[in-house]
Amino acid sequence: MGEGLGSLLPFVLMFVVVYFFMIAPQMKRAKKEKKFAANLKRGDKVITRSGLHAKVLELNDKDGSCILETMSGKLKFDKSAISMEMSEKLNAPEKK
Repeated sequence: MGEGLGSLLPFVLMFVVVYFFMIAPQMKRAKKEKKFAANLKRGDKVITRSGLHAKVLELNDKDGSCILETMSGKLKFDKSAISMEMSEKLNAPEKK
């Protein structure tokens, strides 16, 4: 009985390590991104994952899209295409 439990222990420990170092942070990040997308509002300055700088004009909760205004016109994007990290850096107050 002790041998069977002893051979399972490394696998259990490996799963625990993988969970705390990979799965839990990824779930936390996904939750934070979902909250960011839900808190978007008209007038917010954002940057898409592809690097497009724009301002939010309209939000459509039905299909999860938004209309962004750029210097060249209006574009429709998915909310998930907006980069949380780059948009937060853009809107963060500058430190001197």
